[in-house]
Amino acid sequence: MRHFLTGPKLFTGDEVIEGHGIFVEEGRIAGVLPVGGDPPAGAQLVPLEPGALIAPGFIDIQVNGGGGVLFNDQPTVEGALAIAAAHRRFGSTGILPTIITDAPERMRDAAQAVVEAVRRPASGVLGIHIEGPFINPERAGAHDRRFIRKPTEDDLAFLCGLSETLQGRVLLTLAPECVEDAALVRLVEAGVAVSVGHTAASAERVAEVLQLGARAFTHLFNAMPAIVNRQPGPAGAALADRGAWAGLIVDGHHVHPTLLRAALAARPRERMLLITDAMPPTGTEQTSFALNGRTIFRRDGRLVLADGTLAGADLDMAAAVRNARNLLGLPLEDALRMASLYPAEFLGMERERGRIAAGYRADLVLLGPEGEVRATWIDGRRRDAGDPGEALSAERR
Repeated sequence: MRHFLTGPKLFTGDEVIEGHGIFVEEGRIAGVLPVGGDPPAGAQLVPLEPGALIAPGFIDIQVNGGGGVLFNDQPTVEGALAIAAAHRRFGSTGILPTIITDAPERMRDAAQAVVEAVRRPASGVLGIHIEGPFINPERAGAHDRRFIRKPTEDDLAFLCGLSETLQGRVLLTLAPECVEDAALVRLVEAGVAVSVGHTAASAERVAEVLQLGARAFTHLFNAMPAIVNRQPGPAGAALADRGAWAGLIVDGHHVHPTLLRAALAARPRERMLLITDAMPPTGTEQTSFALNGRTIFRRDGRLVLADGTLAGADLDMAAAVRNARNLLGLPLEDALRMASLYPAEFLGMERERGRIAAGYRADLVLLGPEGEVRATWIDGRRRDAGDPGEALSAERR
């Protein structure tokens, strides 16, 4: 249970360093030590590819599916574990399985599944993202309008209790124009991370809910109106805000790279998060899948309904990091922080995830020269990229 990983450069979360190795003991990082002498007492020396880079494992707060599994269709422990296993191949060592607008009982099944999955050692499941159903039907996108509604007393009690169980790792996307202030305050006080999304709210209304404690914007620019000179809307409010986090889908399809670069220039970099909004095809050769009875097609790097409406993204986190460099011109260190440290901070987990430092969990990703994933570690447990065994075992449990 003691290993000393050596060979690659290290990105600690703050800087890239060379000539050091990672001492892993009992699933945590016991130290970052110079290489050259004997390994730490009792540690097995693990030489890795010298031209590679070890970074903190990625954290993805919006994952609808992967490995052929859609969480809405399989809101079970097995479904959550299979999705996490599929994304681990692409460097995500922690995810929030995401359930989009659906029947109340299905959404509660998904929540209970996540509670159980979080308790599994090295599952990669950190919490849950509930995207809807309290959204604006005019900005539903691929969400099923039949299930869009306003929150009830039972909904609020359930979400507040769930937040307590998951220690605040409950992300709830809602449209602020569709939810009363009293309900918002109750959710915030219970620790629910309220995110603005699938909304046509005015900039003024968004500013109000940020003051009430909303903490994020869901896939910025998508499922919200465009910025107009006298109607900046939620996207304009996000650009003017300095405190909330904003999720970005960097796939070259959801948002034009120029607009993403403008957002990165306008907002604090440490409040920007890479997300995938991934669907079942991630990690598979699937060319289509069903969502609430409608067929979603995988075409040229996009997932679309028959009418061309985007329905999630054909994206993994390693690709999002590469795109942040290649499409947006970000330094590698910034792209990696947007995929690891900043989401850890958003989830309140920055003291154990998002950095390579003593005391942190040994959640790591090994990247090749082109940013491809070679291996991952969760709690010090290694899995090489391309190994399908974990996803299969998760599906069959």
